[in-house]
Amino acid sequence: MDTYDNLKQGERGAWVSIIAYIILSAFKITMGYLTGSEALSADGINNTTDIIVSLAVLIGLRISRKPPDHDHPYGHMRAETIASMVASFIMFAAGIQVLIQSGQSFFEDKGQAPDMIAAWIALICAACMWFVYLYNSRLARKINNQSLMAAAYDNRSDALVSIGAAVGIFGARLGMPILDAIAAFAVGIVICKTAWDIFYEATHALTDGFDEEKLTMFRETVGDTPGVKGIKDIKARVHGSSVLLDVVVEVAAELSVEQSHDISDEIERRMNKKHQIENVHVHIEPYSGSC
Repeated sequence: MDTYDNLKQGERGAWVSIIAYIILSAFKITMGYLTGSEALSADGINNTTDIIVSLAVLIGLRISRKPPDHDHPYGHMRAETIASMVASFIMFAAGIQVLIQSGQSFFEDKGQAPDMIAAWIALICAACMWFVYLYNSRLARKINNQSLMAAAYDNRSDALVSIGAAVGIFGARLGMPILDAIAAFAVGIVICKTAWDIFYEATHALTDGFDEEKLTMFRETVGDTPGVKGIKDIKARVHGSSVLLDVVVEVAAELSVEQSHDISDEIERRMNKKHQIENVHVHIEPYSGSC
């Protein structure tokens, strides 16, 4: 399966999130009003903002599928990473909102406790969103998709928000309304931490940062290729879901152009087979006796 097929599969995960958020947000807002639960209604309103996150991911995946053109010779894969960054901004804003609201609730007088059914609704919705998280996270790992993983983390955060809402409702029914504020504040911290992790990973990729441990593994694979006498330089960068690898290797000076080319082809084949890297640029130089 090639990169563009993977991106098409990623769109399926984004659509699952969008449909789940539309259904759950409408259900929570309606039931929150009927049961008198502000926590459940707020959770539903929070889900409406998550629709925007999923739409941003979907748009990023769609743009990433566009083939290379005259001013995008490497394709449009980085739109996926930009979508992850947009998702992190929206998640961070939602987390700050939760923190502010939970902080204010510490000093507010609590009214009548909501109906207990609101807590069970929140738990059922949390379970539904957790299944969406498991689906998207597994799919994201399978196709190595950064923006879909960001959407999955958002799904997980929303499941935690619903659990926090349920805890608050149970607390209010048991005469401990402070549990609502404590649970909401903890959930807000989790959302902000998740947003920061996504933002950091996206900016690291956009500034051509790369995992040194992975680069060491790539070096070992190239160095073990028959005919390679030394490696003068090796660099890699993330391009959406793909990795672009540039390597300068030394081979015996007496080899013909055809023989050197065969070594280059073997490096590309090994990198694709062992590390699923399809974009490898190999530069051949004569072996100088030192690296």
